[in-house]
Amino acid sequence: MPGFGNDFETESLPGALPQGQNSPQKCAYGLYAEQLSGSPFTAPRGTNERSWLYRIRPSVRHTSRFKSIKLDYWKSAPHNPDHELALGQLRWDPVPMPEEPTTFIEGVRTITTAGDVFTQVGMASHVYVANKSMEDEHFFNADAELLVVPEVGTLHIFTEMGKMDVAPGEICVLPRGMIFKVRVDGASRGYICENYGAKFTLPDRGPIGANCLANPRDFKTPVAAYEDKESDCTVVVKWCGQFHRTEIGHSPLDVVAWHGNYTPYKYDLSTYSPVGAILFDHPDPSIFTVLTAPSGEEGTANIDFVIFPPRWMVAEHTFRPPWYHRNIMSEFMGLIHGQYDAKEEGFVPGGMSLHNMMLPHGPDAMGFEKATHAELKPTKLENTMAFMFETRFPQLLTEYGASLETIQDNYIDCWKGLKKRFNGTPEGDWDE
Repeated sequence: MPGFGNDFETESLPGALPQGQNSPQKCAYGLYAEQLSGSPFTAPRGTNERSWLYRIRPSVRHTSRFKSIKLDYWKSAPHNPDHELALGQLRWDPVPMPEEPTTFIEGVRTITTAGDVFTQVGMASHVYVANKSMEDEHFFNADAELLVVPEVGTLHIFTEMGKMDVAPGEICVLPRGMIFKVRVDGASRGYICENYGAKFTLPDRGPIGANCLANPRDFKTPVAAYEDKESDCTVVVKWCGQFHRTEIGHSPLDVVAWHGNYTPYKYDLSTYSPVGAILFDHPDPSIFTVLTAPSGEEGTANIDFVIFPPRWMVAEHTFRPPWYHRNIMSEFMGLIHGQYDAKEEGFVPGGMSLHNMMLPHGPDAMGFEKATHAELKPTKLENTMAFMFETRFPQLLTEYGASLETIQDNYIDCWKGLKKRFNGTPEGDWDE
């Protein structure tokens, strides 16, 4: 079903969805009515989110006694940096695929955390690796919504509210508190932004107006689907940074019909309509924001999800790659496919980089040379899709991220070739 933030209704059996009311005395098919709230009851209409679910069993039957468990690689903020790696600009090659059977949830590896999961501000940046499906295992995150960015392998995600197939080049968002499981076809890898704060929404376009960037009609919400299965199943919940497991005798994915606006959704990044400079200079990277999670301070996001898609470069008398800069925001970056225009080598699909607040960064020496001497004709950047999880909080590196064998110890050297060109003349030393 198309549309961002719409109020949807869907049923997988005819007449399962009551009309004219939410909670009839007796629901059709012997179903139970239940509300899932994604906002306080009294939130303003524009931000109030809830869905009514009509299910085989109420969710109180989808938990039993919990047992604490460990998912050693999944960390939450705040955490004390438990490593000795010094501050700096960092970059990694892809995380290796696991050799042992690993599900999507078992394969989450936290690279950074920011903010505070207890006060519901900030985020965590993860990678995931998986090669095993969650057949009778289910999960929900009470701490945060999950923005999932596949890089290798399609994810088949079965949520309480329906099914989504999410391939590389697409993203999906799984709301806080929603039960789901993930099936994979083989080795899979990607990235996750765990958003502790206000949920993702579309950025205001301001003077851009009503069109371009991520258009609401391109976001897709699944239709109702259910699983009526009587067998041993498990549910794992993440709650205040801890993990708990419960055993039940049936599938919790038993919603036959639902209506509301608190939903999972997916988005094809190729439908993003970029805007940019058509005369001179390079706009701020915020012009490429797909989704934003606002904070209490206007214009300062808890998280921005930014992409760098294929696009035409036409600016004249302009250095076209992103300029060198220092920034109050902290940037975790990944590459889905192709090559990022500010880095000529070393940043590969499945890799990642971290540029924390106020640490300088920008094009490597080779990228600078190429852009400085390029003929400024219209040029199309093709076969590329990089992204950024950007937050107003410092992103603290985990022990796992600091000790990864794929960390590039020589990343800082990519700027060594930026020599002094000042010689006291207006032309400078631009002969090479």
